[in-house]
Amino acid sequence: MRRHQLAVVGAGYVGLTVAACFAHLGHRVRCIECDRDKARALAKGRVPVAEPGIEELWRRHLADGSLQVFERPQEGLPGAEVVFLCVGTPAAPGGEADLSQVWAAAAGLAQGMPRGARAVLAVKSTVPPGTAHALRSLMCSLRPDLHLSVVANPEFLREGQALTDFLSPPRIVIGVEEEWAAVLLEELYAPLGAPVVRCSPSSAELAKYACNAFLAARISFVNEVAEIAEAVGADVAEVTRVMGMDPRIGPAYLEPGLGWGGSCLPKDLRALIARARTLGVPVPLLEGVAATNARQVSRLVARLASLLGTLSGRRVALWGLAFKPGCGDTRDSPAVALGRALQEAGAEVWAYDPVASAPDFVLHRDPYRAAEGAEAAVLATAWPELRALDWERLRSLMARPLLVDARNGLDGEAAQAAGFTYIPVGRPAVGHPAPAGVEGP
Repeated sequence: MRRHQLAVVGAGYVGLTVAACFAHLGHRVRCIECDRDKARALAKGRVPVAEPGIEELWRRHLADGSLQVFERPQEGLPGAEVVFLCVGTPAAPGGEADLSQVWAAAAGLAQGMPRGARAVLAVKSTVPPGTAHALRSLMCSLRPDLHLSVVANPEFLREGQALTDFLSPPRIVIGVEEEWAAVLLEELYAPLGAPVVRCSPSSAELAKYACNAFLAARISFVNEVAEIAEAVGADVAEVTRVMGMDPRIGPAYLEPGLGWGGSCLPKDLRALIARARTLGVPVPLLEGVAATNARQVSRLVARLASLLGTLSGRRVALWGLAFKPGCGDTRDSPAVALGRALQEAGAEVWAYDPVASAPDFVLHRDPYRAAEGAEAAVLATAWPELRALDWERLRSLMARPLLVDARNGLDGEAAQAAGFTYIPVGRPAVGHPAPAGVEGP
């Protein structure tokens, strides 16, 4: 395998993963980060994301010289055969993707690329369909001397599993128009052994949004099924087992709960809906996916208010702040949204999370401490260590033995044996009125 010279623009979660992994694959990688403090920290081996394995890999390849950090494009771009664009595209107020960092990076590339350079600009950032074409036009106007192929090369990394997802992907998507650029990228990715999907840049850009929107839709769908299951006394776990055995459906993303969150699914769904609106395309299904997700928090708040009589003045233990276990990310976290909604209803919220923090709540790193004096405990993030709680001890600490499992991640049988009222999602609860049945003829 030929060793290539690569540049990565942007040292966020995606950029760090891309840079570290390509260095691991034997290439020479220059990471360009314009934030001086961040760049200097990275050059010393301090990685600002809590992603398993990234810091170790980063330090290893800093030490062997295959990975370098630069603040200025003029320093990091010369000689680069492929430039990976990994800047953020946060949501604008209307939901659409804010591409200001993309355009700023393009301006930096125009300043930093050597005269007459030939390179691939591979866009890893999640961008609306048509962005690669717009970038190509912009770069041609700014630097007509460059031989630049702009390619949509979306990432499909999950927080907490980024290294695995990069090094063992189910597919590589390359939205490309020039054959030479496709061949170069396929050579780069060949060691991963994954099938390569070649398509147009706009198709690749839309595919990233479509994948995330579909995953969000599956979760919202199963949450609606769980709500029906509660009403009729069915067990959603049994229902999803049947569904998952159908090869047309599969078992992934069929776990009901408090809803989806994080840095990708909410932002990307909003951006896709906003883009569709600007195009005049009605998307009631996608809008419903978002509405169903938002309703999970309000539904749980209403249920707690009903169980406790009122939330005003009640202390509630909130177990979990991160949007999912295995990371400390609270962006668009349903757990944080639930805690705030409980506070707005008058509850006092004591939170527990082993990693994440949020300034809104009294925070403890011990789940027992968070539950002291609580009239209800809610599992909002399914941290695996919470399955091994001492339920007898917990009951002695709480003011009322009420447990709401909003992730179906606790040992419900053990909790019930210890005297708790245990309320899962989409499954029969103990000690509550029988569900609605079907009237006979």
